[in-house]
Amino acid sequence: MLSISGIDEGYVIDHIQAGKSMDIYKYLKLDKLDCQVAIIKNASSSKMGKKDIIKIQGKMDLNLDILGFVDDNITVNIIEGGKIVKKENLTLPQTVTNVIRCKNPRCISSIEQELPQIFKLTDKNTRTYRCVYCEEKFH
Repeated sequence: MLSISGIDEGYVIDHIQAGKSMDIYKYLKLDKLDCQVAIIKNASSSKMGKKDIIKIQGKMDLNLDILGFVDDNITVNIIEGGKIVKKENLTLPQTVTNVIRCKNPRCISSIEQELPQIFKLTDKNTRTYRCVYCEEKFH
């Protein structure tokens, strides 16, 4: 049986769709942090069948919009003193900034590198976002 110890202060990102934990690792730039990060892939789940879990020891600026963009069914547990002090249930963010890039080569954000990459949610059912500058779709 696999055993990963609890954390005193930090975050437990739970209910991640199986196989998506590495996407979250990349989007949150967890490789740049100087703290412990545990990734549990394909953990058994009565609700989901299989799920991924990420445990982060230590405080950081956790961008909930990125997590909601990757998977809006994720639950974020905030840990202090070894106990869960707050649970965040995520939703699809209305706007994502500098998470995805516009693929339109004629878009001003492709030409002007200093501009932020901003996408607005245009269809919640299909999870479609559009670039605010050129209206290019991103699914």
